[in-house]
Amino acid sequence: MTTAHTIRIQDEAPTLPPGWTVGRPEVADGAQLWRLARESEVLDVNSSYSYLLWCRDFADTSAVVRDADGRAVGFVTGYLRPDAPRTLLVWQIAVDVSYRGLGIAGALLDALSLRVAGAHGIDAVETTITPGNTASERLFDAFARRHGARVGRTVLFPAVVFPGDSHEPEVLHRIAPLTF
Repeated sequence: MTTAHTIRIQDEAPTLPPGWTVGRPEVADGAQLWRLARESEVLDVNSSYSYLLWCRDFADTSAVVRDADGRAVGFVTGYLRPDAPRTLLVWQIAVDVSYRGLGIAGALLDALSLRVAGAHGIDAVETTITPGNTASERLFDAFARRHGARVGRTVLFPAVVFPGDSHEPEVLHRIAPLTF
């Protein structure tokens, strides 16, 4: 793989290497999504079964990036909020460790948002990020800048609402208004 096609100026629309594609996940991708989440070492890893269900039931609001050989090397999962159907909630985003830092997560987020906006007319993207996850904060801040939107931050789930004592608070990042 050459990195010449993935080097980008800050906030420029991210691009993928030649031959790579972004599309809807398929049930067969579920195991790979689970592996990518587990290997991220920062995501809460759900059961492998949940990733299979996600690829079946939320494929319209999720995406995978495939390398030139067709292997899923990154994903973003999301859903439309039932009480705010013009808001895409991004649940998880991960990229194979071999390809991090190349703009792939940004390309995934842009492609998914554009696809969901075309189908559902979204005007906001939300996600939660734990304090100190600067890579995710940079990803979503750059997305907001590329789309001329603001980022509002509020604690959605304080640490005390999680069972046990090992989960950090989840800070809601709301990116709006979006126009596509």
